[in-house]
Amino acid sequence: MRKWRSAAVTAAWVAMGTAAGALGAWQLATSDSGNAAHSRPLDEGAVERALAATSASASPSASPSPSSARPEPATERSTLRFTGGTATVECRKDGTVYLVSWSPSDGFHIDDDVERGPGRVARLEAEPSDDDDDGRDDLPYEIRCGEGGRPGARVVADD
Repeated sequence: MRKWRSAAVTAAWVAMGTAAGALGAWQLATSDSGNAAHSRPLDEGAVERALAATSASASPSASPSPSSARPEPATERSTLRFTGGTATVECRKDGTVYLVSWSPSDGFHIDDDVERGPGRVARLEAEPSDDDDDGRDDLPYEIRCGEGGRPGARVVADD
């Protein structure tokens, strides 16, 4: 009797797992009105036709009033790569720099005393990880916005 009960419980669990898997596969296949599983990338002609259809169906509107016009962005955001990591940097119209975020490369970490700005100079230090015993020095960086709002980083003397 115990053998039958154990076999029945096992069969029930297998049936429930199979049903759950089938339900998940069906959900994926029919998501997004059934198009997600079978969609294909559009070629250039198809993109142009879709854009033309969208712009033709859009209702014409009056020219935007000055209050609804989108203001020109006050910053230019870009990613700066340097030995030891990367940083997302904003170069602002007034010439100041602001570190939005930073991330170390493998084998490095960024020291906690980051000077993110805004200011004429932002500072951070990429340090080799503790488990890295190849004798590499810390890399203190100054980040500034140069000509055309492009950021640049240079290694400076360690204090």
